[in-house]
Amino acid sequence: MGKSEEFPELSDTNWLCDFAFAVDIFSHMNELNVKLQGKDQFAHDMYTNVRAFKSKLVLFSRQMSNKSFAHFPTLAVQKEAARNAKKYCKSLDDLHREFCRRFCDFEKIDKSLQLVSCPLSQDPESALQELQLELIDLQSDSVSKEKFKSLKLNDFYASLNETAFPNLRRTAQKMLVLFGSTYVCEQTFS
Repeated sequence: MGKSEEFPELSDTNWLCDFAFAVDIFSHMNELNVKLQGKDQFAHDMYTNVRAFKSKLVLFSRQMSNKSFAHFPTLAVQKEAARNAKKYCKSLDDLHREFCRRFCDFEKIDKSLQLVSCPLSQDPESALQELQLELIDLQSDSVSKEKFKSLKLNDFYASLNETAFPNLRRTAQKMLVLFGSTYVCEQTFS
């Protein structure tokens, strides 16, 4: 008995295209999964990776609609890939919508995540009023700027003077503790 008799799917060009598409998209999703793991990952790091992946899905769909398979190397070698491009665009669009739906809560705190991860480049006027003056003081302090460049984010906020920066520290604490125990949980159950 030959392989085509045992596995008739291997003779079906549409099935092979679908399989190739799945291989490529799961490869991209696995890359995201790996980026979301590990020690010292804060919510803003994770959300940055998710936001980037959502943008990649839009790019993939746009390129796929033009029958460009640059980021789908397994699919690109399939002869029937172009014929199935519309179906794969829909799958990519559906996946993008699902990511948007599942991560919509992060959009509500995105401004705070950005403020905590990049306080030196934030416009004080666009920050919450209770943070504006502290943000100006922080951005004007060359010692704090140097600390921000040299320390890990949580160590930087821990080093800030509690009396001078109470609101910035409190905001940072709220953002930095999001998913803070994820890595510990993963290690415990691995």
